[in-house]
Amino acid sequence: MTTTTSVMRSEIAEQPEALRATLDTLLPLTPEIAALGSQTRQVLFIARGSSDNAAVYGSYLLQAHTGRLATLASPSIATTYGAKVDLTGVLAVAISQSGRTEEIVDTMAWAADCGARTVGVTNGEGSPLTRAADLALVTRAGSELAVPATKTYTTQLAALAVLALGLGADLDPAELQAVPEAIDQVLAQPGDDTDAIVERLVGVQGAVVSGRGMAFSTALEAALKLKEACYLHAMGLSYADLLHGPIAVVDRFTPALLTAANSGPTLAGTVALAERVTAAGAPAYGIGGGAALAGACDLSVPVPDLPEWLAPIALIVPAQLITERLARRLGYNPDAPRGLGKVTQTS
Repeated sequence: MTTTTSVMRSEIAEQPEALRATLDTLLPLTPEIAALGSQTRQVLFIARGSSDNAAVYGSYLLQAHTGRLATLASPSIATTYGAKVDLTGVLAVAISQSGRTEEIVDTMAWAADCGARTVGVTNGEGSPLTRAADLALVTRAGSELAVPATKTYTTQLAALAVLALGLGADLDPAELQAVPEAIDQVLAQPGDDTDAIVERLVGVQGAVVSGRGMAFSTALEAALKLKEACYLHAMGLSYADLLHGPIAVVDRFTPALLTAANSGPTLAGTVALAERVTAAGAPAYGIGGGAALAGACDLSVPVPDLPEWLAPIALIVPAQLITERLARRLGYNPDAPRGLGKVTQTS
């Protein structure tokens, strides 16, 4: 493996401190979140790209632990169709790393005009999103220069965990405060398992990335990273959806990258999927899932034990490392993927 580093790799290493700073800033805001939550009964997430993958995590988290219906918005309903929707009793949570993506800011304003209360989750302090929201949850990732989101993504997940606590989730904030140390542990691990997976992915044209429940967000984000930085045809799928047909593409030339918390209700299904993939003669690589998933996969990268509601913050880190190393191994610059900029404007 080449020893050349990248800005992306440096920013991956900054995640523990970014998470600590974010939690120090946002946990004191739970009373304000609760006050907004008392005026609403369900949640609508507004996002694109990596932020949309964070919203998937938020949706599962809120529905599993706050008893609120949580859904993902279709911004074109606001920006393209100009439809009016009754959003009375809705908390609209807009997520944007920069806070400057016009479609997201405009859709949040539309939601407010339709009767919603609004929260903005962003790393862009003083951005249009923070100025337009009823409450801004500003993450403390610091400047992120590489195009692929790393520390801005994990701090968004932390912000959504704080949102869940503010909306009444019966979860332990002390567990959330332990996450930065878990990320430190991931980063301190020897890279042999990661390097071995990277070498197996050299020459591969496509891959399936799968998880379920809370880990579905990790599968989506890992697939996005592989697409944007390594130009790999990677599909992010729930393993339930994977079994409904797309598993036909998995073969010895199309590996499966499977991710799960070390415990929880989706682990057994992920292990069963790994066994099915390897029985078909296809490679299976694991992230997390403890000894059970490692035993069912050809190669795997462990993560520290975290409760399932927080595991996605740690699970994405090995996928970021794999992406960064694979991009360099293939001769690509992970900091500046072709055709992409740091802020993507859509309409």
